[in-house]
Amino acid sequence: MNNVNFDKLMEDMLSEKAGRVLLHSCCAPCSSACIERICDRCEVTVYYYNPNIGDEAEYLKRKEEQIRLINAYNAEKKGKYEIKIIDADYDSSSFEAMAKGLEDCPERGARCHKCYELRMRHTAEAALKTGGFDYFATTLTLSPLKDSEAINRIGLMIEEETGMKYLPSDFKKRNGYLRSIELSKQYDLYRQNFCGCVYSR
Repeated sequence: MNNVNFDKLMEDMLSEKAGRVLLHSCCAPCSSACIERICDRCEVTVYYYNPNIGDEAEYLKRKEEQIRLINAYNAEKKGKYEIKIIDADYDSSSFEAMAKGLEDCPERGARCHKCYELRMRHTAEAALKTGGFDYFATTLTLSPLKDSEAINRIGLMIEEETGMKYLPSDFKKRNGYLRSIELSKQYDLYRQNFCGCVYSR
């Protein structure tokens, strides 16, 4: 899977069939540029599921910012369709169970990969349960600190196991991360300085 251009793959797939996307979002700043990138072609529902955020107050703060951004986008009629959100509720016990035995892993290592899988699998299962979605996707590939190849490999594995079509991405391409910083300033978004879990903090 090395040297696969996931950005081009996404563009090719969306040019063939756009449709409805359940987009896992880690936070409002990352989602800002991702939503902007696809909302003219896709009906986007943001799926806010982040059990890795250890502190409930931090979780709620990020969720409120996500809702505020989507409300602003909808008020501006950004994109072809109304952007929706599904809040999967606070669920730190799932992350804690998953991280058992992986506490000493380095950042971007096995614990992080398992965390990506936990959140993305939950998103795929929600897309199947809710019905009507053509793809599940994630904003995680926007961050230059995250391994897009690993994230896409996990997404494709989940697609194979669940039958829910995965929309590959590399949202950091085309200056995606820079655009997220610009949008964060424009909408005065809270930009946290850690991924969410106690280990990254």
